[in-house]
Amino acid sequence: MSAIRDELVATALEWQKRFGVAPAITSAISELDAALLVGMTENEYSSFMQSQTAVQKGHDFVFKGIRYQVKANRPSGKPGSKVTLVPKAKNYEWDILVWLLYNKEYELQEAWGWQVDTYKQVFHEIKRLSPKHYRGGNNLLIKSSQ
Repeated sequence: MSAIRDELVATALEWQKRFGVAPAITSAISELDAALLVGMTENEYSSFMQSQTAVQKGHDFVFKGIRYQVKANRPSGKPGSKVTLVPKAKNYEWDILVWLLYNKEYELQEAWGWQVDTYKQVFHEIKRLSPKHYRGGNNLLIKSSQ
């Protein structure tokens, strides 16, 4: 992993220890982790992100012509913080959705990918998604370890 990512995580965990709630870094961490997971280098990701804004409709990054949308969850580790609800894509202006599940230390536990057409067909009418729903996609951790 990236040294700067590790510093950010350490700072967030220290913040949580002191103030009870971690700052909202899951989105930033997950986008970098997803990019690295699909084969983008840290330098490629950095270069791509220089022209992006924090609020961008449709996708989070593009790699090899594929638009990626990233969703992620991280439980705080406190009682009742188990992940039961996962974020749903609000639009379909992407090619692959990557859902990441972290543990309380921001260590990647699961990574699942969905093609836009399949995602739309399976989830469009479902209002509330759980981890079980996303686990029906392509397991990206198995692919990345082979």
